[in-house]
Amino acid sequence: MVTIILPGYSAHNKNWLEETAQGVGVQGEIRAVYWDHWTDPTKKFDAKEKGRLINDITGAGASDIVAKSIGTLVAAYMILNAPAKIRKVVLCGIPLNDLSESDKEVIKMALKSIPSKNVICFQNDEDPHGGFGQLESFMSGFDSDVEVISKSRADHEYSYVEEFKKFLLG
Repeated sequence: MVTIILPGYSAHNKNWLEETAQGVGVQGEIRAVYWDHWTDPTKKFDAKEKGRLINDITGAGASDIVAKSIGTLVAAYMILNAPAKIRKVVLCGIPLNDLSESDKEVIKMALKSIPSKNVICFQNDEDPHGGFGQLESFMSGFDSDVEVISKSRADHEYSYVEEFKKFLLG
């Protein structure tokens, strides 16, 4: 079992990535993914390509995913590429205000391709990239029973590692 940790786009997400990787405390290998453009601004970020590459690297075994912000789109591509190998998924701060309609469609298709009991979403009430109400409305736009947990914050920080761990181990 491999647990993949996918951060947000900007380099300040490195702290979240490392804290989540250290604190998630699950069995098996934990792979924290560092985006290339954090150290080399000439590198292009392509969520679909990242999803494909990460799936290739992790092989055929089962994977769990914890993703924040743009990492949720990478996770969606990973799910679409190999839904049978994805065990559980934690999505945090889906950036609805920053995604194109086609990106949102990718997330919808991914969420419909795995059992909803295997996915949980955390969304801060007033996340500037898309709040809880927006995510609730988005999820109601298609037949989804994914649990969405509201957090009483007005930022894009998601340091809920103990809750991630509880879901992944449950």
